[in-house]
Amino acid sequence: MYKIVAFWGAPKPSDVENFEKYYVDVHVPLARKVPHLRKLVLTRTDSGLEGAAAPFHRVAELHFDNPEAFHRASETAQWRAMREDAGKMVARFGVTLQAGVGWERA
Repeated sequence: MYKIVAFWGAPKPSDVENFEKYYVDVHVPLARKVPHLRKLVLTRTDSGLEGAAAPFHRVAELHFDNPEAFHRASETAQWRAMREDAGKMVARFGVTLQAGVGWERA
C-alpha cells in the first residue's frame, strides 16, 4: 500500500473537546469521500513511550493502491475540500499538521 501519514499537533487543553468533535464530525467524513482511498486509519494518542508526553495528538493514515491512485485522488474536488478543511483546522485550533507519503513496508 502507498500511504500518507499525517501527524496532528495537540490543540490547547481548552480546545481538545471542540477539536475532537470537529475532526470526527466534519474532517473525517471529508477524508472518507476522497476517491481511490482504500483504507483510513485514525489514531488518537494518549501519551508517549515510557510515560513521556505524546509527541502528537492524532495520526491519520490514508492508504492507496499505488502512487498513481494517490495522484488521481489528489486532483479531485474531494481532495481539495479535505485539504482546505485541514487548513481551516490549523487556523482555528492552532494545531500543526505534518505529513509524509510513501510505501508501507515490513
